[in-house]
Amino acid sequence: MAETQQETVFKSVLELANNNEVPEKYIYAQGSINTSPPLLAVPQVDLSLLTSPDRQQELNKLQSGLKSCGCIQVINHGIEDSFLDKVREISKQFFALPTEEKLKYARTVNQIEGYGNDKVLTDNQRLDWSDRLYLNVFPEDIRKLQFWPQKPECFREVFEKYIKDMKLLSESLLKSMAASLSVEENCFLDQCGEHGNMIARFNFYPLCPRPDVVLGVKQHADSSAITILLQDKEVEGLQVLKDDQWFRVPVVPYGLLINVGDQVEIMSNGIFKSPVHRVLTNAERERNTLAIFIMPDVAVGIGPVEKLINEERPRAYKDIKNYVELFFQSYQQGKRPIEAAKISQELH
Repeated sequence: MAETQQETVFKSVLELANNNEVPEKYIYAQGSINTSPPLLAVPQVDLSLLTSPDRQQELNKLQSGLKSCGCIQVINHGIEDSFLDKVREISKQFFALPTEEKLKYARTVNQIEGYGNDKVLTDNQRLDWSDRLYLNVFPEDIRKLQFWPQKPECFREVFEKYIKDMKLLSESLLKSMAASLSVEENCFLDQCGEHGNMIARFNFYPLCPRPDVVLGVKQHADSSAITILLQDKEVEGLQVLKDDQWFRVPVVPYGLLINVGDQVEIMSNGIFKSPVHRVLTNAERERNTLAIFIMPDVAVGIGPVEKLINEERPRAYKDIKNYVELFFQSYQQGKRPIEAAKISQELH
């Protein structure tokens, strides 16, 4: 039988939640999940100070956060609180639409873009308790507008503005990250290339009857250069692994959480850490987040910045092209993809 183009039969996690069902493929075999570990001390970095002449203290704070736990909360970023609430609202309204309306934007079987949930790659795969809307947003010629919701009616207009804000923010952050290491300000930005991609993922985590054994997103590190997360304003859920222990990431209602992705860990020669993280589920409260992934151009090779290689810190990573391909190969085999980029593997 020919494979149908549209995934018409996939069951949303919201439908499972409404029926109080938790199929076995959502349950993690390793047993009970620690739902309330300690809170992670994530530095709050004031973006307005990062761009001022007297910025050294703020650069030090940024560097310390990205070295120790791989993330920072950015505050005073110039984006209005009321606008961030609008962005949250279009996400909530989309996921609250009737199923048949959301299915107009369903991803096709072999693609990741569009509305849906995990691609099932193997029979024993554990699935994430989340529905998502995954959109390629930059450069504009990679957009597939058939996946961009027309409801709520203001979705495209609000989202378009948010993308522009995120592009400016990401450029400013990548420059500040380089400045904090006293290397040429554009060295990370240049490695991302003129044709780097920006990808958005709206995440919806419905109520889950078994938060002790079900995850909203399984543990992983990001394949991006950096990731910008607009958290739910009220409901925690993100956890970061630090020193082999899980920590809760606090909610800063109008802050933006920035985490290092594998590709900036490589560019920084391992100084900045790409944190392993996961998302918990919740029996009482739904949760909505929006992640923006800043992805280097696959045609441009990335590698450690030369000035960050020295006797104390020898080159730790190979130069690599199309890290995302390597990422998905390793991720599907349950391996940490960045291990394949490490030079130590080649030593005999």
